[in-house]
Amino acid sequence: MPDNGPVLSHSSSDAPARELAVLGSTGSIGTQALDVVRRNPGRFRVAGLAAGGGRVDLLAEQALEFRPDIVAVARASAAQDLQLAFYAEAKRRGYASGDYPIPKIVAGPDAVTEVAAWPCDVVLNGVTGALGLASTLAALDAGRTLALANKESLIVGGPLVKERARPGQIVPVDSEHSALAQCLRGGRAAEVRRLVLTASGGPFRGRGREELTGVTPEQALNHPTWDMGPVVTINSATLVNKGLEVIEAHLLFDVPMDRIEVMVHPQSVIHSMVEFTDGSTLAQASPPDMRLPIALGIDWPDRVPDAAPGIDWSKAHTWELFPLDDEAFPAVALARRAGELGGTFPAVYNAANEECVDAFRAGRLPFLGIVDTVARIVDEHEEHGAGPAGRPTLDDVLAADGWARARTRELTAAGRPAAGD
Repeated sequence: MPDNGPVLSHSSSDAPARELAVLGSTGSIGTQALDVVRRNPGRFRVAGLAAGGGRVDLLAEQALEFRPDIVAVARASAAQDLQLAFYAEAKRRGYASGDYPIPKIVAGPDAVTEVAAWPCDVVLNGVTGALGLASTLAALDAGRTLALANKESLIVGGPLVKERARPGQIVPVDSEHSALAQCLRGGRAAEVRRLVLTASGGPFRGRGREELTGVTPEQALNHPTWDMGPVVTINSATLVNKGLEVIEAHLLFDVPMDRIEVMVHPQSVIHSMVEFTDGSTLAQASPPDMRLPIALGIDWPDRVPDAAPGIDWSKAHTWELFPLDDEAFPAVALARRAGELGGTFPAVYNAANEECVDAFRAGRLPFLGIVDTVARIVDEHEEHGAGPAGRPTLDDVLAADGWARARTRELTAAGRPAAGD
């Protein structure tokens, strides 16, 4: 098991501000990270911001408030919109012409990667999906501490990501993996028996498979606990997200797949647990607020005071844990299989799911068809012997990702019969 803490420390009260690049700054993770920065003046400085380009008004507001050196939009056509929004926001704030710093603005497919390699201490990768892989590799190659909220880049990149990272360079931001990292401080690697990831169960917790027929995107997006982006929210409803997290935990902490368990915990207060060889279990508990793992991720190994509200110990609490229903929610078992096959299989699992989620949201695929179709793609990848022997190269991973997306789009095209009906 690798060292889970980067070499940087911020324990001294007179330490200089930690410089931070936020990728996916207009998304759920990015906006909450900037809230942590906002409430801790002097502790952090935003050096760079990057977003897809769909919310240029918000990106302009962030740029005027935090004054980064560089701002990036992945969509090249959004560059002019961002400049106009920047000037409009400056005018709204009452700045005279030229009375405010203008950051370097970059746009296009390599823009976010440029911010990932920008001089700073920590890169928070909050980009959604496999698109975050290039930024993860760029941040690692540049020697930055990587606060990783983009689990897909680790899952897709696998050994490619791990071999680039020095010990402790990757700090997990997912609430479950942040919890595991905290609990692992309580013992040596040789003393760890198993990791236990908790899952809220999503909006359909307790339903059997037959009760999931006819689920709509609106229902799947109604998560009972967490406020997340649409892709992650639907992944939570199918439990694909938990499957991805099992693979992520295996890669982050070097614990075999068969020693990583999943329990359903409706209250979402226990974020994960580590069982040690003497029979004791350490759990990390806190109210469901992503600002806590985000703050810990960007200032690891130090804790940011009052990053989020704690548990109210003056009240009674009931915390429940249930075994996972693999028949109703087979995504975790499928992820274990992909993780055990290794090579390019995790990339295929992730790519097929991202395309299936798009098809579900567009009305071309039923809810149950998401995981059924992912399973079919994984089966075809295995049947064709497509997984390269040994460690895959980046080209292997990208080719498998591209094949899985194209094949999934073919299977979910309008008018074709879909699995899960």
